[in-house]
Amino acid sequence: MVGRAVLVLLLLITLTIINIWAERKIIADMQSRVGPSRAGPFGILQTLADAFKLFFKESVTPRKVEYGMYALAPFLAVIPAFLIFMMVPFGRPFSIGEHEVILQGADLNIGLLFILAMSSMAVYAVVLAGWSSGSKYPLLGGVRATAQAISYEAAMGLAMVTVVMFSATQGDGGTLSLAEIVDRQAGNWGETIPALQGVLQYVPRWNVFPQVVAFGIFFIAIVAETNRAPFDLVEAEQELVGGFHTEYSGARFAMFFLAEYINIFSMSAVAATIFLGGWNGPTFDDALPGFVSGLLPFVWFLLKTYAVVFMFFWLRSTLPRLRYDQLMTLGWKRLIPGALGWLVISTVVISFRQFGAPWS
Repeated sequence: MVGRAVLVLLLLITLTIINIWAERKIIADMQSRVGPSRAGPFGILQTLADAFKLFFKESVTPRKVEYGMYALAPFLAVIPAFLIFMMVPFGRPFSIGEHEVILQGADLNIGLLFILAMSSMAVYAVVLAGWSSGSKYPLLGGVRATAQAISYEAAMGLAMVTVVMFSATQGDGGTLSLAEIVDRQAGNWGETIPALQGVLQYVPRWNVFPQVVAFGIFFIAIVAETNRAPFDLVEAEQELVGGFHTEYSGARFAMFFLAEYINIFSMSAVAATIFLGGWNGPTFDDALPGFVSGLLPFVWFLLKTYAVVFMFFWLRSTLPRLRYDQLMTLGWKRLIPGALGWLVISTVVISFRQFGAPWS
């Protein structure tokens, strides 16, 4: 268990370094700029240079801070982001002798519920950072974060509920385990719907196809939950200077920066797991050496996750920041009613498939 936790931590830190560099390069390409180009080949070491600069820079502590909460907030930002990814299976289990090794930090039978709880905990970091800084701009950012989290967590949870309901029809009852949800997306839709086997034999049995509306709602909600553009009103440098972390510097600011990018990757991995089949994909066991075919599930997982991560970067380079009233309107008047409506529709369709018409 400890070994898996250390492996997950090292994986997340390594991928975060790559993700920050990738975002800078992708947005630079979209804006006809060069991006990082000096530190290392293609600027790949620019992230490390920035990290060293921040961690060795002097941390300035304002006089009016509530020091306990002020010092605790950066840790509250990083830890939930790390624990979310602990629930995600990122490769196919394999055996070493008689011992089975699972490529997952922890396989809880309430995995999805745990993810919801940790995403809620992450909000405390922003709120406490804003309140404890003793400044009006961070406080406003913290208040915004509270309202934004409440608005979009409901939609995110409802989107997850529809996936859990649908996944229950693909196996032996309902489950909140992410490993079980991945297993139920193995194969293709031709195996599930024999009447259309010729048409659907090349369509993977991912939840995104029957639950495409839930996927759209879930994606918008996780962009808002991670405080990314166009939902980055908790930072909003034009009106809040820097938002909740205005009074942070040095290593403490670096921890908020690290938490943001771990959150992006973790929530993208959750989306890839419950909607895009996780590590499922062709392994070519008969044509490739055992080591290569064993590594392919991890490659499929990364490709799917980075497809979602790319959408984060694309939105940031494309859309302007929403006004606060637009953000609230989208959450309460569009996403939550839409998620509830889709839940009702999914319930009716699943009930008809499982039990037939009530009047028959």
